[in-house]
Amino acid sequence: MTRPVRIPTRISADVDHGHAELVGDPDRPQAWTLLVDGTAQSHVDLDDPTHLEFEYVRRLGHVVDLIAPPTRPLRVLHLGGGGWTLARYVAVTRPGSPQTVVEIDAGLADLVGSRLPADGLGIDVLVADARAALTQVAASVDLLVLDVFAGARTPSHLTSREFVAAAARTLAPGGVYAANVADGGELAFARTQVAAAAGVFAELAVIAAPEILSGRRFGNLVLVGSDAGLPVAGLTRRASADPFRATVLDDGGARRFARGAVAPEDRAATPSPIPPPGFFGQ
Repeated sequence: MTRPVRIPTRISADVDHGHAELVGDPDRPQAWTLLVDGTAQSHVDLDDPTHLEFEYVRRLGHVVDLIAPPTRPLRVLHLGGGGWTLARYVAVTRPGSPQTVVEIDAGLADLVGSRLPADGLGIDVLVADARAALTQVAASVDLLVLDVFAGARTPSHLTSREFVAAAARTLAPGGVYAANVADGGELAFARTQVAAAAGVFAELAVIAAPEILSGRRFGNLVLVGSDAGLPVAGLTRRASADPFRATVLDDGGARRFARGAVAPEDRAATPSPIPPPGFFGQ
């Protein structure tokens, strides 16, 4: 018997920094894609918060799964709110995890909170600029996730060496920094981001699809850094088993990837590149 396909529902609202839409997923009855000014920001399944639709978010989920024993709570700071997808995943897979999501757009935070509620999951939302929030939240987190986009680009004040150093100062001993980096072609921007992290962390890893690393398409790389060891073997197993496989560069590979790139300082930092037309659209 053929299952009927739900006609997608669309909810639109003007928020503080643009126009937001929630578009229903025809294949998952309680799932929604959040778009801001036409850019897909998040996918959330209210019935199953462990479902991670976007490739790079699945890779961040692997980091969450592997940096501590299963189910052990983690203190997590999410810079960039979107639909709070990864925060929901942490809350369900690691119950009792203290988490703060930083979102600069109060209207967007209100829309997500009312239409995609996360009641009972213990997620605190702070309306603030991501970098400014580093001085407003309690230090000593186990995981800091950077996933901030203004439109389709990460703002320049979140791409500098000074920013990475400030983020590292919020980490507890052995804590992990994980950043979503969007780039394509020769990956010049991504190389500067790895270079910035290389000057701060003792160990690095980069997770990305082979066609992104080879410059054949634009996409998302996940940059991971820590002063303790990273679960590179586990990440490699998980990434190779994903529906869309990824390559994991270990510390040596990540540093070779960044060789010759200059870590940008605040005064010279730039936003992430403009993606090709339609890349983030729905």
